Amino acid sequence: MIKALNTKRPMENIRSHPLRIGILGSGKGSNAQSIIDAIGQGTLRAEVVCVLSDVEDAGILERARRQGIPARFVSAAPFKTKLEGEAEKRYIGTLAEFGANTVVLAGFMRIVKTGLLKAFPNRILNIHPALLPAFPGMASWKQALDYGAKVAGCTVHLVDDGMDTGPIIVQKAVPVLEDDTPETLHARIQVQEHIAYPEALALMAADCVSVRGRRIVIDRAKLEQGART
Repeated sequence: MIKALNTKRPMENIRSHPLRIGILGSGKGSNAQSIIDAIGQGTLRAEVVCVLSDVEDAGILERARRQGIPARFVSAAPFKTKLEGEAEKRYIGTLAEFGANTVVLAGFMRIVKTGLLKAFPNRILNIHPALLPAFPGMASWKQALDYGAKVAGCTVHLVDDGMDTGPIIVQKAVPVLEDDTPETLHARIQVQEHIAYPEALALMAADCVSVRGRRIVIDRAKLEQGART
């Protein structure tokens, strides 16, 4: 769940290679791991330069340290649900210290604000476990199940000033099965999240992502050319 800065965008190319990624997370870090794995496998041309968390004992920090990635607890006090004021400055400063040029929100349970978004315009990504614009907010897999949706999934998007409303880069769908519980549906969505996040970052790394109003436009010719080099 995120909230960010709104801008009216002309057709704008997002030049994002080389990607120097700073990951922000509050939990175990499974999506962060999928990104790290994609880099290691050579399918994502990027570097994770730091992993930051607002939770001192978060699993994502230990996961990063085990793989030799700089990992740091950065206090977001005094706020409990947002990143603002001096806390926001601490995060911006730490990301700058490690030379990050792209920010990935991977289970970061805080609302990001104007300062961070101005520091990284069109370079902050989030993943949401629903096919946006359906079911924004918390526990979206349960929302989908309770609503009776036949299809669920996940969305990787840029951050803007709405609640899970930024331009969509990648979506992955899963069927909602008749015997699904919130837990089983969420587990299948997470499998797709681990595919979608590296895929979206690879598009940005290939310098083929542009924003046209609310739409993300992918230069497929450029993407294919990059794959051949």
